[in-house]
Amino acid sequence: MKRILVAGATGYLGGFLIQELKKQGYWVRVLVRNHQQATKFADVDDIFIGEITKPEQLSLIAQNIDCVISTVGITRQKEGLTYMDVDYQANANLLEEAIKSKVNKFIYISAIDGETHRNLKIFQAKERFVDKLKQANLAYCIVRPNGYFSDMGDFLQMAASGKVYLFGDGEQKINPISGKDLAQFIVEKMTTNINEFTVGGPDILSLNQICELAGSALDKKIKIIHLPDTLRKITIFTLRHFTSQKFYGPLEFFLTFMANSHIGMCYGHDHLSNYYIELADPTYKRK
Repeated sequence: MKRILVAGATGYLGGFLIQELKKQGYWVRVLVRNHQQATKFADVDDIFIGEITKPEQLSLIAQNIDCVISTVGITRQKEGLTYMDVDYQANANLLEEAIKSKVNKFIYISAIDGETHRNLKIFQAKERFVDKLKQANLAYCIVRPNGYFSDMGDFLQMAASGKVYLFGDGEQKINPISGKDLAQFIVEKMTTNINEFTVGGPDILSLNQICELAGSALDKKIKIIHLPDTLRKITIFTLRHFTSQKFYGPLEFFLTFMANSHIGMCYGHDHLSNYYIELADPTYKRK
C-alpha cells in the first residue's frame, strides 16, 4: 500500500499521520475543505478540495488510492452539523467513494469503548459508521484510541486554579496517547489483517495521578476534591432533559467517560508528564 488518502488532515491526529506517512515514504493525498486549508500542506503529494459532508464534491477523491485513513469526527457540534452529519454520514460519503474506486483498505479512527457506549450521541454516530464499514465489501481496520494528550489539557487548566474536581474516588484508570505515537501505531498496522485495535499510551494512570502530574508540571500544590458519583448522574440526567443535544453532547461524553476505567494496549514512548511540562512552560504559569 503506497498511495494513501488522509481525511481529517487538519485535525490533531491528521497532522501527525501525514508526518509519519511521509517519513516512511508513502505517497499522500489529503482532503481539505478550501484553498486556505490547502496552503498548510506543502509536503503532501496531492490535495483534494471538497466538503466531506457534501457527496457531490467528493467524486474521484479515492481514485488510484490504495488505503483510506479517516480521522473525521467532531467533539462539539457546530456550524449546524450534528454527530450524525459528520461522524456517520461524512464518513459514509467517503466510504462510498472508496468502494467505487476499489480501494484496498479503509482505516477508521473511532474511540475507546465506543461499542459499549452506543447510548451516547457521539458514539451512536461513530458506531453506526463502524457497522456500515464492517458490512462493506473491502478490507477494513478500526482503531479505537484512548484519550489524546490534547484532551488532557483540561486537567492542567483546573490544576492552575489550585483545585481539581473529580467524580468518585478518582481511581479510574486510563492510558492517554500522544498524536505522534498514535500516528506511528496506525501506519505500523496498515498492512495487518487484524480488523480492530484498542490502543493507548505507555502509562496507565488514575485520574488522581493525572491531577498530580498536572500540579507537578505547574510546580503548584493542588487540592483534589472528590464529588459523589450521584451528582455526576444527576448532572447527566439534567443535561439530557433540559438542554439541547448540541450543548449536552460533549459534556455527556466527558462525564460518562470519566466514570470508569478505559485501558487500551500500551504503546509508544511519549509520556503525559512531559506533555504537561511543555504546556505549563510558560502558558499556564502566567495565568
